[in-house]
Amino acid sequence: MSEAERWDNKALFRLIWPLVIEQLMAVTMGAADTVMVSSIGEYAVSGVNIIDNINNLLIIAFGALATGGAVVVSQYIGRRDSENASLASRQLMYSVTAVAILIMGVTICLRRPIITLLYGNIPLDIMNAAEIYFLITALSYPFLAIYNASAAVFRAAGNSKVTMRIALLVNILNVGGNAFFIYVLKIGVTGAALSTLISRIVAAAVLTGLLVFNNRGPVNLKGLLKIRIVEPMIKSILKVGIPSGLENSMFQIGRLLTQRIFTSFGTAAFAANAIAGVINSFSFMPGSAYGLALLTVVGQCVGAGDYGSAKRYTGKIMKMAYVTIFTISLGIYIFLRPLTGLFNLSPEAREMAILFLRVHCISMAIGWGASFALPNALRAAGDAKYVMLAASISMWTVRVSAAYLLTFAFKMGPLGVWIAMGGDFMVRGACYISRWLGGKWQEKKVI
Repeated sequence: MSEAERWDNKALFRLIWPLVIEQLMAVTMGAADTVMVSSIGEYAVSGVNIIDNINNLLIIAFGALATGGAVVVSQYIGRRDSENASLASRQLMYSVTAVAILIMGVTICLRRPIITLLYGNIPLDIMNAAEIYFLITALSYPFLAIYNASAAVFRAAGNSKVTMRIALLVNILNVGGNAFFIYVLKIGVTGAALSTLISRIVAAAVLTGLLVFNNRGPVNLKGLLKIRIVEPMIKSILKVGIPSGLENSMFQIGRLLTQRIFTSFGTAAFAANAIAGVINSFSFMPGSAYGLALLTVVGQCVGAGDYGSAKRYTGKIMKMAYVTIFTISLGIYIFLRPLTGLFNLSPEAREMAILFLRVHCISMAIGWGASFALPNALRAAGDAKYVMLAASISMWTVRVSAAYLLTFAFKMGPLGVWIAMGGDFMVRGACYISRWLGGKWQEKKVI
């Protein structure tokens, strides 16, 4: 069976719809999480948002390794090499666990200096909330790493239904835990962090167990505890993982630098940005699902040497991504006031959030698909270095530099950050479209 036959319309549908549901579900539960935290006060939602941003930076290392592992595993599956696909999966698990434990230890010891370094002198109530949330969520890093790696393996094999079902279980546990800890026990930010920790432990245990005892499909984790390090496979994972990690690190550092702008405009601006970020995630999470699908489909096609199918299915998936993103962005734009009304915001913060989101919905519909979904097709082919370079240049020359210029030099206030973000979508999207159409990605090798 050729890759073109393997990934017919029915197979694509079976892969993509669970990914879309999973991503939408994750962001819905995340929004519910923020609504619950916002009931404590603006200081709490601001503190949690600060740590979520820092956590995103710190957990990039094992997130990038999961991406590298997904590419290697999917290419071996494309070659019909189940033995090496399973071996690569075990190497991925060892790598992410070691890195996550190291990051956890450093973070627990240096949590307050890290917050101060990245955000400067923030109000004391926000700092206290942030420090508590940081300590407890840091304990969840190894479990999140294991969950991400296991989910990446399942998706590389084209089995996205399993990860969707586990995500549903985990998100229910997280929201239920928030309700219990915040509303019943009334332990505030501590409760929100504890529910995150518990849900991640359950996710890691269940998903890893399913892979260990998997008797169907092209990949499993049998023999996981009989540790055997295979350096060439880890190098293959790192060949994609390191550029992806550096790229995402630059992205998160750039985000943190622009986030600092909001501290200059008070708690209302900070809270407005946090809530706008939660709502806008509804528009890009489905797009993220299409990006995950590209990792699987293009990875398997490239592993089989079927570049024609890789091109065809990338075009088809990108069209689907744009239709989905446009539809959701339009819906958010129309219902901005009811959506922002779900959160416990001051009138000033609510109006700012609405303004931010109007700009974002327009730029999202035009540029996000090419700038964040398409690069996964390049990564799946082994062209991760180009993705890293294009993203880094766009980040520093457009998103960060333009944000400060628009905000302070052109007196646009915090709105300048959101306009610069839209400009970043356009620039990096143009770079990736040019690279894909040029075909140089076909010269890259991973395995």
